[in-house]
Amino acid sequence: MKNGKVSRRQLLQASAAFGCLAAVPFSLPASEFASADQPRPSTVANPLKPPVEGSIPVSFLVCDGAVVIDFAGPWEVFQDVMIPGRMGMPFQLYTVAESTKPIQASGGMKIVPDYTLENAPAPKVLVIPAQSAPSGAVLAWVRKSAKTADVTMSVCTGAYLLAQTGLLAGKSATTHHGSYVDFARKYPEIRVKRGARFVEDGNLATAGGLSSGIDLALRVVERYYGREVATQAAYDMEYQGQGWMNADSNAVYAKLPSSVDGHPLCIVCSMAVDPATAPKSVYNGRTYYFCSSTHKATFDATPADFVDTTK
Repeated sequence: MKNGKVSRRQLLQASAAFGCLAAVPFSLPASEFASADQPRPSTVANPLKPPVEGSIPVSFLVCDGAVVIDFAGPWEVFQDVMIPGRMGMPFQLYTVAESTKPIQASGGMKIVPDYTLENAPAPKVLVIPAQSAPSGAVLAWVRKSAKTADVTMSVCTGAYLLAQTGLLAGKSATTHHGSYVDFARKYPEIRVKRGARFVEDGNLATAGGLSSGIDLALRVVERYYGREVATQAAYDMEYQGQGWMNADSNAVYAKLPSSVDGHPLCIVCSMAVDPATAPKSVYNGRTYYFCSSTHKATFDATPADFVDTTK
């Protein structure tokens, strides 16, 4: 308790401890939260075994440019999980970076990492958000950590970092829908799944863009503690998304959008652009527009890769 204020977790724990379950509906049926076409399974696919005692260490790898929702969404999920009859937090959360110097995440948020690569506890769940290009030391740490982790999960274009480790070679993965083409072009050894909220392949998991990380985190909770616990966490968060119960629920993004007259899209990432100011290139008699000079350069290097993909 700080300054006389009680956190939501403290309030929920106190209610559970004194039996006031009417205020905290741990018995909320999954059927009241899930849709009719998402029945509650009797067993969880690919279950994970939680420790008999103690917390599950969850590491969030951050650096300058880390996208806030990519790590804050899963962080909120894991910190909101409560196990009936248990007072302690089932997940131990901490941030890791190359140093403990403050980093600047997206939108200017400043974060002081808890640990460095050298002294961070070995994670059982490793969360990799979209962020700046990694160093060799970061890639080596991820490879090492993944060997003993139950789940190494990327969110959004954090999949690029995971791909750079080589761990995704020969496996299926997804990323932000605006990066499907570029990701497949850069990593042909990875089977890119479009329209997936998340993809699980062995002890690796990749989420789609941004808010998809919340669903993948809930899915990880489900694998450890079952659907009832995951449903309760989503309920307490007032999170009504159900993508964590259906990995194929991102079907709206399976087909890449295309430009129409007067409303061009960047051919590299599908972002809407202003034709009056956007960089552009002409290829085979057709003009293509880009959201940035970087994407123009990417296209100019191998234009057939992008044009063929969008036919």
